[in-house]
Amino acid sequence: MSAGWRRFVSHRLAVLGLVLIALLSLLAAFAARLAPRDPIRQDLPSSLAPPSREFPLGADEFGRCILSRILHGARLSLVVGVLATAIGAIAGILLGLLAGYFPRLDAPVMRAMEVLLAFPSILLAIAIVAALGPSLVNVMIAVGLRSIPSFARLTRSMVLSLKELDFVQGVHALGAGHARVLFRHILPNSVSPLLVFSSMQVATSILLAAILSFLGLGVQPPTPEWGKMVSDGRAYLLDAPHVSLFPGIAIFLTVMGFNCLGDGLRDALDPRMRAPVSE
Repeated sequence: MSAGWRRFVSHRLAVLGLVLIALLSLLAAFAARLAPRDPIRQDLPSSLAPPSREFPLGADEFGRCILSRILHGARLSLVVGVLATAIGAIAGILLGLLAGYFPRLDAPVMRAMEVLLAFPSILLAIAIVAALGPSLVNVMIAVGLRSIPSFARLTRSMVLSLKELDFVQGVHALGAGHARVLFRHILPNSVSPLLVFSSMQVATSILLAAILSFLGLGVQPPTPEWGKMVSDGRAYLLDAPHVSLFPGIAIFLTVMGFNCLGDGLRDALDPRMRAPVSE
């Protein structure tokens, strides 16, 4: 067993995060089999029904099973979180590599990233979705664009520190091209911090997507989505708090899981923590 894995499994919160994410992934993958009811089928006589055997987590204002909607909504949350982070990571890492490696591109790329950072994340996402229209794809684009500057700045800092090291200078001396140096030597040595940052960005993306749906700019009804479910239950907080409570708990546990996983990966992959581990 590697020292990094030992450090990871000894981190209780990291293991908790991994378990939560694995459980959520399984629930999302088998949502169609696990859900007790059709998530969009209305049953008006059961409107706002409290948790019971028929409705394990209660029913919403249209009599739809909240448990079924949470299970199916997990798919959307994971898809949005992972794909939006992938959009930001791919674009941001490429821009960061170029800015850090080529001095002439550093100033224009970083000034463009600073312009994006000047806008609060939620306002930038709202503006993008408002311009493109509310939909799942547009939410992923908006959330992904928001994370590009963060990935670009992190990658740039890694490139600036790595390109002056002896092994990179040696590759240059052997006649390697710029693309080979960047993608075969610099980028692989930047994977650890980027992986840690990406895991935490997934949590941020899920939360931001839920906020957009809460504001009515995300996935449109009747598709089940956690943020929209919390928003729909606001009018019934006094009489039927379960309508908003359980989707809110799902968001909390998911975000906490990815953040805990990120903390564990950071501790496991941090070179400063690679002390010898006794057998």
